[in-house]
Parts: sequence; structure tokens; C-alpha cells
Amino acid sequence: MANDAPVISCSNVWKVFGNNPEAYLRSMPEGRSFDDIRADGFIAGVRDVSLEVHKGEMLVIMGLSGSGKSTLVRCFSRLHEITAGTITVDGTDIGSLPERDLIELRRSKMGMVFQSFGLLPHRTVLENVAFPLEMRGQDRHTRRDRAMEVVKLVGLEGREDYFPRELSGGQQQRVGIARSLAIEPDIWFLDEPFSALDPLIRREMQDEFLRLQGMLGKTIVFITHDFDEALRLADRIAIMKDGAVEQIDTPDQIVLNPATEYVRRFTEDIDKARVVHARVLAEAGTTAEGEAIDGSASVHDLAKLLITDPREAFPVVENGQALGAMQKSQALEVLLGQR
Repeated sequence: MANDAPVISCSNVWKVFGNNPEAYLRSMPEGRSFDDIRADGFIAGVRDVSLEVHKGEMLVIMGLSGSGKSTLVRCFSRLHEITAGTITVDGTDIGSLPERDLIELRRSKMGMVFQSFGLLPHRTVLENVAFPLEMRGQDRHTRRDRAMEVVKLVGLEGREDYFPRELSGGQQQRVGIARSLAIEPDIWFLDEPFSALDPLIRREMQDEFLRLQGMLGKTIVFITHDFDEALRLADRIAIMKDGAVEQIDTPDQIVLNPATEYVRRFTEDIDKARVVHARVLAEAGTTAEGEAIDGSASVHDLAKLLITDPREAFPVVENGQALGAMQKSQALEVLLGQR
């Protein structure tokens, strides 16, 4: 889970595609919409985005195809040069870095996993995983030892001498994850890494990913268009539309308090009882009698208690800390889909 230190800070960032977009932005009237900008002959891949990603946080960026989520993440690593605004990584303005320093930043701090596995077909699993270390110039013995460590970490021990064609889709994805972990990145960018997998393997990879995050505590920006996947993985979710961030918040708050009509429609089919947790419904400073409930329990988890327990309010605690009391009426509204 995150602490208060921002690892990535993104302030008023624009990425506009077209002829001389910098000059266009300087002269563009305020309030131009995505469609207005397109009518002017430009595409606003990212529109005035400001957000922070904190140390140890998993921020999931989601939206429909063309919403700008992949463009934004490529801006974070300066794979795209931004048109306006600033992006800092650990306090350094990456837009000001010379090419050599930018390459070193990517090599030393950033791991990237994309939808296409991008494995080298003529190299074994171990050789694929060791490849970025080879590019760093590490000696053969050191890079093989490190590659073997992460091969074991992702559960591929015994297959280190296989070639990609001899692996399943899920196993190939694990090789891609292991390769990105080999450099021990502080920041991990994942662009729809599981979308090409069938549902069962995708679920298994999500489980594996959560296990790895629990062990490693990386700062992660994860792109998906699957809301169920986002709810399962995210500390916070940023929902994008037409290059802009419509809302960024915890999963609970996004489904309970959508900031825009677009977000409301985006989340309307979600079973809120499985997303909303007791900690969110607890009212600070209030008390209740009887046995406390865990703040990490979802309303769905508490359904039987809500129906059978005569109390009108329940004390809520998490990690030994009292959070307040949860009113039964509010929890039932969530359970019955009335909120």
C-alpha cells in the first residue's frame, strides 16, 4: 500500500499529435473539447492531466480504446515527448534529462511489460530473462544468477531451458514479467499485460501478480480496460475519456461516488457490495456496541451478519485501530443496490 511520497508527479500534462502542436496549444482558446481539437486538425492523446503515483501504490489506469491511457503511461517514461506540462520521477523533471540520463533512468528504475510478450524466440527462458542485464553489460555469471532468481520467483523453475514456443501463453507472460523484474525496478509499468490470455489463465496471472506485489512492494502503473481486473488489483483507479482523467480515487469511492456521468455509466453494472468495504462506511468518531467487524470486509462478506444481527450499527476496526461505526441501513442500501 502507498505512503505519502510521490514517485511520479504529473502536472497539467498535454500530449497533442499534429503539425507543430506546441504552437497550437499556446494559441488554443480555453475550454476546447477533444472533438474541437480534432476539428482543428489535431489529436489530444492526453489533455491537461495532473496526478501523483505514490511509493508502493498500484494505480490502475483504465478507459475504453482510444481514451489515452497507454499514451499517458508512455509519457511517464518519456517514450512519448509531452507537448506541455511537467512529469517528475523521484523529484527529477524527466523532460529536462539528456538522452543518456533518460536511458539510464529507464534501465535502473523502470520495468515495462506490454500486451505483446516480445520474447526472443531463439533464446531460452533464462536467456530472455537475462537479456536486459546483458544490455547493461553485466557479466554472464552475475546475470544468469539474477535471472534464475526471478525465474523461480514467477514459478518457472524447471522451465529455464525451454524456448518460448514450448510455453503456454500464461507461461510466456510470466517470462515477460520476470524479464522486467530482473533489473529490480522501483517503478513498474504494465500495459494490458493479461488481455491476450483466456479468462482462466488471466485470473491465475492476476493471482500471481498480487502475490509478487505483496512480496516486492513495487510502485506500479497498470493499464486495463477490464473494470473487474481494476477492482481486484488497484489501490486507486484513474478513469480516462478522450485523453482526460474523469476521476481518480479508490475503487470504493469510484463506485459509491462517481464524479461524472461517464464514470457513473462506466460503473453502473458493478456489484457494489463486492467492492465497498466496511472501512469506507465507518463514520469516524461514532461508536457501537458488541463485537467489531473488520474494516477490510466487503459488504458482500458481511451479508449474513447484516441480515441476522439485530444491531443497527457495528464497530469497525482494522489493524487494531478503531475506525468508527458502520450503520446497518447504509450497508443494506449497498447490498440491495439502492446506493
